[in-house]
Amino acid sequence: MSLVDIVVWPFARLLEILYNWTDSYGLAIILFALVVNLILLPFMAKSKKGMMKTTRIQPQLKELEKKHKGNQQKYQQEVMKLYKEQGASPTSGCLWSLLPFPILLALYGVIRQPLGYMMGLSDKSVKALTEWATQNAGFVASKQGTYDQIGVTNAIHQNWDSVINALGDFGGKLLDIDYSFLGMNLGMVPKWKIWSFDFSSADIGAQIGLFFIPIIAAFLSWASMKISQATNPPQAGAQAQVSMKTMNLMMPIMSIWICFIMPAALGVYWIANSCFGIVRDVVLTKHYKRKLDIEDAERIAAQKAKEEEMARRREETEQLRAEGATTRNSNTSKKKMQAQQKQIDDERRAATERAEREARRAQLGIETPENPSQVGKRRYARGRAYDPNRYADEMKESAAPAEEEPEQSQENTET
Repeated sequence: MSLVDIVVWPFARLLEILYNWTDSYGLAIILFALVVNLILLPFMAKSKKGMMKTTRIQPQLKELEKKHKGNQQKYQQEVMKLYKEQGASPTSGCLWSLLPFPILLALYGVIRQPLGYMMGLSDKSVKALTEWATQNAGFVASKQGTYDQIGVTNAIHQNWDSVINALGDFGGKLLDIDYSFLGMNLGMVPKWKIWSFDFSSADIGAQIGLFFIPIIAAFLSWASMKISQATNPPQAGAQAQVSMKTMNLMMPIMSIWICFIMPAALGVYWIANSCFGIVRDVVLTKHYKRKLDIEDAERIAAQKAKEEEMARRREETEQLRAEGATTRNSNTSKKKMQAQQKQIDDERRAATERAEREARRAQLGIETPENPSQVGKRRYARGRAYDPNRYADEMKESAAPAEEEPEQSQENTET
């Protein structure tokens, strides 16, 4: 079993269960879209909330851009800080929005190969059924062979009893799939050349119905985006507006193109998925708008209260400073308060000891030197033993012998 088979297998089982339950291929496709939307609801809700949060902080982002216009690094730091504070992310809505596309591809595989995926038949069984349909039911294989299994499945439905009698039910795996829904064959690919229709044929209504499936799918795709933009306005800016206009044009074109080149069953799924998506988007928008309004009001009130408290403390500090009083900051940690108190106690103890030493010196008649840290006179002393007058004292000592020498020399001449 390949990786594609592993991915497609759960969707094939789901469609099989829904078809056996409803006995209608079209209704099974619609319920399949409903189940997928319910499974993806938590992810889409997270994506919707992230997108709405990102949209709400656009004014603040503009203010930051103006404030830090010349400093891109500071601007990026402030933007990331704002996103963190608001609990938003610039990519929060992108990843989950891509989830429906892999599911669409998996469903396309199930619809295109009902014998292999939906019924779980082996390649040998598929080949045997194809040969029987070619020989007994008038089935003609196409050159590409893209939708041959749908043709074989349709031939089996029209000749069910003959197939069972000739080949059996392959261990209960063979299903009698009826592609008809509202008079249309959902296994057929819609034709866009409406001028080539034979309006006198009996199935002209079914052909016109198949033609309108891609048109309706494209319209609902466009309506889904317009409703989403109306309930949750996109961010402003020329580039964002151009991107949004491009998406509004490309998505409907892609929808109509896909639905005209693939079986009509996929178009029915696209229509149902768009309808459920519109309902989901409207409900989630109302829910998160109310919730985010409450969160914003609480955050603004808390910020206002914090600013008022800071202003009150500033006024109180200024008043105490003007009066010469001091106050202790209630936000100071216990460890810091203990360290401050220890420093005060040490200073008080040191002052007491100095006073006691001075008192003992006074009792003993010891005079306190001008520089108590001076220890003797050292020629090259530095720091605490430094004597700024050491050179003057040395000059006096050296000058004294020089004055005595002439007197001694005069005495010697007299003798």
